[in-house]
Amino acid sequence: MVDPMHFEANADAYAGARPPYPAELWQRLRTLGLLRPGSRALDLGAGTGQATGPLLDAGLRVTAIEPGARLAALLRAAHPTADVRICRAEDMQFAPSSFDLVVAATSIHWMDLEILLSKLCTILTPHGRFAVWRNVFGDSDAEVTPFRVRIAEIVDDRRAPPRPGPPAEDLDATIEALTASGLFQVTDASTYRWTLELDAAAIGRLFRTFSDWSPGEVERAVAAVNELGGTVTEHYSSWMVVLAPVEQRAAP
Repeated sequence: MVDPMHFEANADAYAGARPPYPAELWQRLRTLGLLRPGSRALDLGAGTGQATGPLLDAGLRVTAIEPGARLAALLRAAHPTADVRICRAEDMQFAPSSFDLVVAATSIHWMDLEILLSKLCTILTPHGRFAVWRNVFGDSDAEVTPFRVRIAEIVDDRRAPPRPGPPAEDLDATIEALTASGLFQVTDASTYRWTLELDAAAIGRLFRTFSDWSPGEVERAVAAVNELGGTVTEHYSSWMVVLAPVEQRAAP
């Protein structure tokens, strides 16, 4: 079983190791009218602020929820205008209609949806939206590179049981989980593909932030980069789904 507080133990490396979300994703949020200056946004599982920063840059007033104290401290230092709260998303307490937009960026798979979704229905404004997205490290639709072959070999050698529940990277599985309660319906879904050139050091930094990778597995990935010439092209993707409470479905 992976530990969500793995990120807390790697807080100092997390901000620099994780790539930003693609510009196209943020443009889609603008097109949907969800990045209105002055709007109130809630960032769930905010980490060191990979989503908080762009939301602030767009002119939104941001409250960021982060359960890890070290991560929250880095978040405050990087984005002092954000209202940072140290707690789990399931434990947050806000007045009704507190937020125009709630986001969960590469964090929803750690949360108890039975508790969370009912809270969101209350704290969202009448026309509010819930946007869920994540970066997927390894695009299943892209060319299979020699490095990805080596990564598959490392994963196949694992003896630990797989992570419970549907794959966190699976958009369809996530949509099913988010809509199963009947509280929310999808208003928009999109996918974005992108690539990064990474050397062995960058692969090491990035893979150490993955909660289900052991130190030995990370070292095998770093060794693979070196054996393949010192630099690899990684094909990644991002997906986003935007939801509204069911009773808002017919709202203009």
